[in-house]
Amino acid sequence: MNTEPVTSIFRPASRTVFNTPVVTPLLRFGSKLCLRMLGWRFHGSIPEHMQKAVVIAAPHTSNWDLPYSLMAGFGLGLQLHWLGKVSLFGFPFKGLMRWLGGIGVDRSRPGQLVLAAVDCFKNTQRPLFLMIPPEGTRSKVREWKTGFYYIAQGAQVPIIMAYMDHAKKEAGLGPCLEVTGDIDVDMAAVKAFYAPIQGLRPNQFDAR
Repeated sequence: MNTEPVTSIFRPASRTVFNTPVVTPLLRFGSKLCLRMLGWRFHGSIPEHMQKAVVIAAPHTSNWDLPYSLMAGFGLGLQLHWLGKVSLFGFPFKGLMRWLGGIGVDRSRPGQLVLAAVDCFKNTQRPLFLMIPPEGTRSKVREWKTGFYYIAQGAQVPIIMAYMDHAKKEAGLGPCLEVTGDIDVDMAAVKAFYAPIQGLRPNQFDAR
């Protein structure tokens, strides 16, 4: 059993696939070329002044979503960090997962995770765009997890609605939501945006 405090685990790597000299430009070119050859288009961009945000990653319906999201991150000019279950970060893959932007988390302690993420946002001087799938699982769910919302609220950062629409083959950045504190109203706006978007496995996604 992992007894290490969440705050000590939640440490984004400073060197990732998105900022490694020589390697990053090659991966950026290759990722954009690969997706374009597969028929994908990119839409939207981050405001120039924005340095930190919670990035919603939806729909999340397949194991392929992570590699697709990382490639789309290159295409959209994002430097992403993402949350993954801590079991993915065991030996010998921990270094690789962290280099890919991953942060291992214990899902059994969601309250502590929110506090740790907020603390990280507040104390990190570098840009931080934290990608979180609101469904929390590849399986179909009716109720989205709200941790991403409370992280954004506590850290006082916006929420970027990122998406990959497999029906249109479009990867993009939608509206930036400034959290109001009224979670019902804000979540309704988020779900309304994602409702028409189709994941790799459409029957596994429900944003109603």
